[in-house]
Amino acid sequence: MNSNENDIALIEGCLQARNKIKAELQKKIIGQTGVIDDLLACFLAGGHCLLIGVPGLAKTMLVQSLSQCLDCSFNRVQFTPDLMPSDITGSEILFEDRTSGRREFRFVKGPVFTNILLADEINRTPPKTQSALLQAMQEYEVTSAGKTFPLPAPFWVLATQNPIEQEGTYPLPEAQQDRFMFSIEIDYPEYASEMEIVKSTTRIESTTLKAQLGTDDIGQYRELVRRVPVADSVVEHAVGLVRRSRPNDDICPDTIKSLLTWGAGPRASQYCILAARAYAILDGRPTPDISDVNRAAPSVLRHRLVRSFNAETENVSANDIVGMLLEKK
Repeated sequence: MNSNENDIALIEGCLQARNKIKAELQKKIIGQTGVIDDLLACFLAGGHCLLIGVPGLAKTMLVQSLSQCLDCSFNRVQFTPDLMPSDITGSEILFEDRTSGRREFRFVKGPVFTNILLADEINRTPPKTQSALLQAMQEYEVTSAGKTFPLPAPFWVLATQNPIEQEGTYPLPEAQQDRFMFSIEIDYPEYASEMEIVKSTTRIESTTLKAQLGTDDIGQYRELVRRVPVADSVVEHAVGLVRRSRPNDDICPDTIKSLLTWGAGPRASQYCILAARAYAILDGRPTPDISDVNRAAPSVLRHRLVRSFNAETENVSANDIVGMLLEKK
């Protein structure tokens, strides 16, 4: 089997795996099919994700359930104002050998040493602790006392934020938000879904989810995302879309210039293409098109746009601006 035939077989396998994962998740998660597709695309593309939603929308349950379907280890850290960086990464502990009486420092790994890390309410902890995740997210390693410890592969950070509670919170700096590939907004369920949620969660029920995708397969699919061919016209569309978000760029429409102080950087263009590739193989297609870039654009751009005073006074949201960018050809 040549490389092209092997990739086609992998694409078919990825589509089947996606369908199995979604079917398994339906045992615990009702609705949220679009959010699940976005999470899978982000995961296969190798990016990290911000989940934005009010309390009670099953964000934690969704992440825990997805980790079970992916046969990945999972840790959850509840971010609080008194959380220290060492509570996440680990710390040096003094140990004593009882037989020899010799003492030495050993590094005790923190919860970051896992495949999937849920940083719950990440904006409730000070910036010093938030920044403890930066090296892990970017370089997939942790440094302590001059020694570097690699993180397990795959490594995926999902952070949740509560958009309505501002008291006692520390908003993520723009530079740290840029480390997240996606910002996914989870909304209230539809009426029919909420009816089913209430029925299914108020009776005695014990559901165990089965792993549908192993770490070896995950590694293959992640490599496949990088190999999927992309037409120049699709790349041009992604780059043009991102450049239109920069107020100092000539191609930025005048109606948008007044709404933005700062636009998205080149990382957004890269993520749009990576996400488009992931969406394509999850749908069983060998190459992405412009619609895949448009599908990824809201999740990639909304947390990278710095709105101006005009936008805030006119109550124009980042989602509104992304919609305007997508309308401009």
